[in-house]
Amino acid sequence: MTAPSLEFNQVHIALHGRTLLALDARVAPGEVLTVMGPSGSGKSTLLAYAAGFLAPAFQASGQVLLGGQDVTALPAEQRGIGLLFQDPLLFPHLSVAGNLRFGMPRATPDKAAKVETALADIGLAGFGQRDPATLSGGQQARVALMRLLLSAPQAVLLDEPFSKLDTALRHEMRQLVFDQLRGAGLPSLLVTHDSDDARDAGGQVIELS
Repeated sequence: MTAPSLEFNQVHIALHGRTLLALDARVAPGEVLTVMGPSGSGKSTLLAYAAGFLAPAFQASGQVLLGGQDVTALPAEQRGIGLLFQDPLLFPHLSVAGNLRFGMPRATPDKAAKVETALADIGLAGFGQRDPATLSGGQQARVALMRLLLSAPQAVLLDEPFSKLDTALRHEMRQLVFDQLRGAGLPSLLVTHDSDDARDAGGQVIELS
């Protein structure tokens, strides 16, 4: 099965009649499109439009296509698009393994084995029963990434996921995240203000004023 592409077809977003952004772009499977800009330039608004939770105050037009299917009118939970935020947002009442199982499709076979393999893939073998609160920031970020991947999205949106990590961790996490996304063949949209994020993503960069 061929991995899908993510396309933005004549997307135009405005607020109170003022254009925030206009975008025409295609993200191939395994590629990362980076949209850069300062606060207020419309980066997060674009993510919200792509994900399906744009606030009604904005005026938006254009299509979001995933694998050639127009998903613009679909509710967020039906789009097949995963999000990775600045904060890991792990569930405090679940173990690390519980967090990973949470996002997996119900019909997934051998969930326990898949969780163990996933933890080994991110260097956290044996951490399944740990309380997320006992993990370092970098470890929590790894778990959040793997939880996203185990949810089997068709595309991924990245909302400045490295901005709250220590400088020493950022490059390591960028490499891990982008390697995992490329390996899974997922088209991804990264919004950031950090040129180092764009450089490590390695794909097309669009700068907003």
